[in-house]
Amino acid sequence: MENQVAETLPIWVPDSVQRYLAHTEAGQPIRDLARSARCHASTVLRQIRKVETRRDDPLVDAALAMLADIHFSIPRSHASDVGGPGKAIEDNRSMNHSAKLSVPAPDAATLESEARRVLRRLCESGAVLAVAENMEKAVIVRDGEGTTSTRTAVVDCAIAQAMALKDWIACANPGRISRYRITAAGRAALGQLLADQENRARKEKEHGFAEAQAPFIVTGEPGSPATGDRAAPPRRTRYNLSESPLIALARRKDRDGKPFLEDALVRVGERLREDFELAQMGPRVAQNWDHFLTGGGRGGFGAGPDAGTRPSEARDRVAQALSNLGPGLSDVALRCCCYLEGLETAEKKMGWSARSGKIVLRIALQRLKQHYDGLNEPDRMIG
Repeated sequence: MENQVAETLPIWVPDSVQRYLAHTEAGQPIRDLARSARCHASTVLRQIRKVETRRDDPLVDAALAMLADIHFSIPRSHASDVGGPGKAIEDNRSMNHSAKLSVPAPDAATLESEARRVLRRLCESGAVLAVAENMEKAVIVRDGEGTTSTRTAVVDCAIAQAMALKDWIACANPGRISRYRITAAGRAALGQLLADQENRARKEKEHGFAEAQAPFIVTGEPGSPATGDRAAPPRRTRYNLSESPLIALARRKDRDGKPFLEDALVRVGERLREDFELAQMGPRVAQNWDHFLTGGGRGGFGAGPDAGTRPSEARDRVAQALSNLGPGLSDVALRCCCYLEGLETAEKKMGWSARSGKIVLRIALQRLKQHYDGLNEPDRMIG
């Protein structure tokens, strides 16, 4: 019966906390918990003692009390036999049960969403999470010049309790107003949460139904939606815009609220892609673009003997642009702009750390824009 009650805990609750509650609230013996966890009993005992020492933290103590009240508030007929709390404690818990249920534990999705927002704010210089006694909300304040401080966010106490229980935030000196700062575990968790969010967004983009319905845009053809009485004609595009990783990056915002990729950088990426596709149109093209990848040996450039004039010119333009970028930058430009590889795939193939590819890609596009701006007017033309 106790095992079934423990399984109702939210999935974000750490294993050590689950064993602590199962032992202190459900009365499960330490040896049974160790047997279920397939570890030594002393390991479980150390975990339980560590959680017990953390109850001096107001948020941790409130979180444990809330979980115990919601998930372990059933009467236990054998509580006195196993050394559990007495009847007076059980009666007091049942009296406060309805009041505590008004602030339930957050689910995993809510905690993940709020943690991304809160931990980002706590990573700012001088930011702390201030929690006052008997308050339903906590605030994040950041020290300013002199004695001034700025409130940057408001957090539900249930979210703050969960984050403290997971050791993402910690308070050095609890008091009437406790100030919490982000821990090393919290910074690591923030990086993982951001990576997971980016991976989910990329999968939804690559496999979502909305992308399958995106129209192919080819301007200048009769009956196309682009041929109208508009003052400024749209850009020529020979591929589906939704396929390009640059479009997804252009939708994102940086810290200042500006687009991560400006329209000018997206256009130079599309220019490289357009030249790349033109270079493939000649008969029996023998160009191996992998020579421009760092892992491909960076061999010489050579076109097929039967290549046409215009595809040959396009190949020369692509080769010149990639050579100007150099190793590393040409890798990410060729993979993301021409091969349309996702950033995660490109990072894995090049052995880069997570979320570093978008920074390198933006630098490559900036360098590519300088290259195209420095060309003569006839060389800027495509085709």
